[in-house]
Amino acid sequence: MAGKGDSGKLDDAARAGWLYYVAGNTQDEIARKLGVSRQSAQRLVSTAVSEKLVKVRLDHPIARCMELSRALKERFGLRFAEVVPSDPDAPGLLSGVAIAGAAEMERHLKSKEPKILALGTGRALRACVEHLPMMKCPQHRIVSRLGNMMSDGSATPYNVVIRLAERVEARHYPMPLPVLARNLEELQILHSQEPVRNTLDLCEQADVTFVGVGQIDLGAPLVVDGFMTSDEVIALKAADVVGEITSWVFDRSGNVVTGGFNDRVASAPLTQAHDRQVVGIANGPAKVSAIRGALTGQLINALITDEATAEAVLAAG
Repeated sequence: MAGKGDSGKLDDAARAGWLYYVAGNTQDEIARKLGVSRQSAQRLVSTAVSEKLVKVRLDHPIARCMELSRALKERFGLRFAEVVPSDPDAPGLLSGVAIAGAAEMERHLKSKEPKILALGTGRALRACVEHLPMMKCPQHRIVSRLGNMMSDGSATPYNVVIRLAERVEARHYPMPLPVLARNLEELQILHSQEPVRNTLDLCEQADVTFVGVGQIDLGAPLVVDGFMTSDEVIALKAADVVGEITSWVFDRSGNVVTGGFNDRVASAPLTQAHDRQVVGIANGPAKVSAIRGALTGQLINALITDEATAEAVLAAG
């Protein structure tokens, strides 16, 4: 670290603070990852505290993350991009992304003007909600963009809307449907129900939408949670399908696929993000193609991710 200016030293302190307080690394692990002695790692963590870089969230904008944020905004015309540091040993670690996602949710929830917040589901969004403080927001409405039931009638494992509404004491509107219908005819009947039509209307009116971005492979959330078969994965990958948002599958250019699997998706329609903010929250090597497809097709117009994922998205052709 010899020869570094004040800004560079603060960058190192901020990175060490993130690895210690967010990623849960020991000082020996931090020393190894940053290539410094244990004593230097200890001093960097102490500096992060003394310089007030560490509160509940990391307050210091690490230069590389800021550069990646700017590059993502310029490349894809985003409203905003938030890039958090990556842990080299845990490329899919959700902690930092979840804290940043919670901060963006909290910013909207603090508005005294009534807002409609629409949410997808999944592990990343659930992690964001768990980082939110308890609040009282009776002026807002929280609405789900997709069904909250498995095909057997049981609750989906990563439903977000009910949990968020409990934490912030807001009115909430779950989608009273299975994630997938059995066929197109059943889907039309389900969507004709008045409570469902009301929920779909609220989704269309939402001031801000938060969604996860899933990949299409045998480890995809849709497969793990039992909504997609391995044969469907093979067929979709052969058609250049790379990702899904609220169960709607899309190709490398961000085009929502017509027919097939999408004929059974009961979620609110997935369209290009134009007038309202649609925030994608995702990270990890497996999701790079899906995130890039969603950005290319303007299915999301804001992104919260980590630096390794941001670099891979920008480098992908």
